[in-house]
Amino acid sequence: MDWQLVLDSIGPIALGGLTGTIPLTLASFSLGLVIAIGMALARISGIAWLSGLARAYISIIRGTPMLVQLFVIFYGMPQIGITLDPWPSAIIALSLNVGGYAAEIIRAAILSIPRGQWEAAAMIGMSRGQALGRIVLPQAARVSVPPLSNTLISLVKDTSLASLILVTELFRVAQRIAAPSGEFILIYSVAAGVYWVICLALAGGQDRLERRLDRYAV
Repeated sequence: MDWQLVLDSIGPIALGGLTGTIPLTLASFSLGLVIAIGMALARISGIAWLSGLARAYISIIRGTPMLVQLFVIFYGMPQIGITLDPWPSAIIALSLNVGGYAAEIIRAAILSIPRGQWEAAAMIGMSRGQALGRIVLPQAARVSVPPLSNTLISLVKDTSLASLILVTELFRVAQRIAAPSGEFILIYSVAAGVYWVICLALAGGQDRLERRLDRYAV
């Protein structure tokens, strides 16, 4: 094993994670979470056409590969006159994907809140929107933390697909280092290790957040 190559590659690959993978993950997850909340609320709205649109969106996202979604955004959109740079394309595709999966997590979390919570809110004069924002969603947020954290960790790894549309992130940097050296197993193993460290950090953050939220559990 070429230990010098390992040492020389760790820095650039880790930097690719800090400047590429992590920002891409955070931006995509944040936007995807907004989409997911909207889709979840649409699903439970009781408005047939709105619920139908949300159901169709979720079905399409969950039923098609992320790589296909990424390629449709980056390579397909220019054919209808919409050309996006690699970074915006990656963020849009990843966000839409997160939105489709996280919407069902959030919907299930909302539906897990006992009906009595809604009724109690109505008895003290709250509208449905006030009950949702002040009582139901805060409780649903605590319930949804573990599955949403898993979605976030999966997203970290899925950002590697962005290298296929020339986004400079962790895996793209590893590819550039491995190509001239020919040490593909070695360099990709280093990249896998960096991904693992990032995911371990996120898992640790998840545990701390869960413990903190458990303090408010009834």
